[in-house]
Amino acid sequence: METFSSKDMAMKAQKKILSSMATKSSVQMFIDDTSSEILDELYRVSKEYLGNKSEAQKVIKNLIKIAVKIGVLFRNNRFSTEELGVATDFKKKLHQGAMTAISFYEVDFTFDKAVMEELLTSCRDLLLQLVHNHLTPKSHGRINHVFNHYSNPELLTKLYDPSGPFRPHLTKICKGLDKLVEDGTI
Repeated sequence: METFSSKDMAMKAQKKILSSMATKSSVQMFIDDTSSEILDELYRVSKEYLGNKSEAQKVIKNLIKIAVKIGVLFRNNRFSTEELGVATDFKKKLHQGAMTAISFYEVDFTFDKAVMEELLTSCRDLLLQLVHNHLTPKSHGRINHVFNHYSNPELLTKLYDPSGPFRPHLTKICKGLDKLVEDGTI
C-alpha cells in the first residue's frame, strides 16, 4: 500500500517547476551574484569554444537545473546521513578544485590538464552518487553533460593558455571562485 505525503508531492512539484524555469532571473533566490557571474563567464567560454550559442546555453541551463534541484533536496532534508557524508566529500573536492583552478591561473605554466580533469571527474562521480536515489536518469545525464564538457582536456588547455583568447574569462572565473572560497561558500 502506497503512502501519500504532501511534502513529497510539494518537493516533486518544486523540482518540476524549477527544471522548466532554469533562467537567470528565476533562480536568483538559489544562486548568488558571484555564482551568477561565474556562470556567465562559463557560458561565454562554452559559446566561444563550441561556436554554438544554443549548445552553450544548454550546458549552463543543465548546470543551473542541477544546482537548483540539489538545493531543493537540501532544503527539504532529503539526504540520508550517508548521503550527507557524500555531500561533504563533494564540497571538499569542489573546494580543492576551486583552489587548484585559482592556483593554475595565478602561476603561469603550472596548469596540468590531467589534474583538472581528474578533479572535475571526481566531483561528477560524487555528485552522481549523492543524487542517485533522488533524481531521474535525465538529471544524471545533465550532470554528465556538464562535467564532461568542462573536464574536456582540449577546452581546459585553451582556457588556461596564458596568451589565449579565454584568458579574460578565466580571470573573472577565478576572481569569482576566490570570493566564494573566501566567503566559505565552497
